[in-house]
Amino acid sequence: MKVNFIKIRGGGLIASTDEDAELMTKFKNGEIYEVELKLTRNPKFLKKMMAFFKFCFEFYDSGELLPHCTPQQQFNRFRKDLTILAGFYNQTVRLNGDIRIEAQSLAYSNMTEESFSDCYHAVIQAAITHIFKDADEMTINKLYLFF
Repeated sequence: MKVNFIKIRGGGLIASTDEDAELMTKFKNGEIYEVELKLTRNPKFLKKMMAFFKFCFEFYDSGELLPHCTPQQQFNRFRKDLTILAGFYNQTVRLNGDIRIEAQSLAYSNMTEESFSDCYHAVIQAAITHIFKDADEMTINKLYLFF
């Protein structure tokens, strides 16, 4: 289980969202829990990027779901594909010789803040080129809010 915290004055930690606070109610008071802490990306910037991915997905989505995919699975695949189109991917060779392209992780431990910023701008360019090429003026105006 992952729960995000914000450090407060005096060394205390509080849950960063209502959802995280709800998860904390599952733990019993007085018990000892081992916690691994790691610094995450700027939450406002990450939230902005995820909102952009959702905006793109909603514009692109034809409304049809594959029978074996949930909407979240389709969104995750879309997000990864857009990241790949933006040029942020790793190539590997499979056992059968095929080349596999995987999106780079946006996690703080896998990408510097500067690289994340570069990725964000590249994702916007990729979206303009591949997703919003035939968008109406109202959609383009909404798109500009992410710049």
